[in-house]
Amino acid sequence: MKSIRTEEMNWQGIQEAIQKGYKTLVVAVGSIEQHGPHLPTITDTLIGDSLVNEIVKKIGYALQGPTIRIGCSKHHLSFPGTITLSTETFKAVVTDYAESVAKHGFENLVFIPSHGGNFVALEEVINDLKKKLTDVKIFGYTDLYGFLEILTSYSIEAGKSQEEAGAHAGENETSLMLALAEELVVKDRFVPGFIGKFTEKEGEIIFEKGMKALTDNGVLGDPRRASAKDGKIYFKKLVDFLANEVSKMIK
Repeated sequence: MKSIRTEEMNWQGIQEAIQKGYKTLVVAVGSIEQHGPHLPTITDTLIGDSLVNEIVKKIGYALQGPTIRIGCSKHHLSFPGTITLSTETFKAVVTDYAESVAKHGFENLVFIPSHGGNFVALEEVINDLKKKLTDVKIFGYTDLYGFLEILTSYSIEAGKSQEEAGAHAGENETSLMLALAEELVVKDRFVPGFIGKFTEKEGEIIFEKGMKALTDNGVLGDPRRASAKDGKIYFKKLVDFLANEVSKMIK
């Protein structure tokens, strides 16, 4: 196959791939939202799309479905450029997506969220879909704080602190973007935002009151020591981790 992205394939090519055993479809679920003064609003979507592309290659006999580009970003709306879906609309989009996929012969549909605001709603809709759909098995990686812990561990291994790594546009995410799309990163705007450990308590604050309850510039962490070199390492480790998680889901 020339591409593993279904949006770049024709219907006959997709059908033939399914018949040959490519019966798992993996989909990134991103966002279009502010990422501080230095990262583009496409950050979560770009990272998620890139991760899933590599995950699909690694697990084998899988295809990449079109990335869901807009997610649940209400808590970022005080910053220009943020586009959000309501929780209800988000769940409806995921439901319609899954119901479409269920008609085509795929056995497994796996959603990988790359934006923190999507995790809870995605878990809820996946649980609903598991009861509703019988033609396809639905999975998703929906452990938000486990995901953040994994990412932070990569930064700590690289000699950065948990506070620097951050949970949004900090060292970790900025390093990933430097590795994936350096041309979109504004390097002379690397400034710290909220510096502190991001726990479930801080998560509750931003989801209830918005990002500006913790940070005026939209950053959780400190991007100043971010690097493309570290970002490439983080990306590879994250691909390996998520590919292993997906493999366990679908076996």
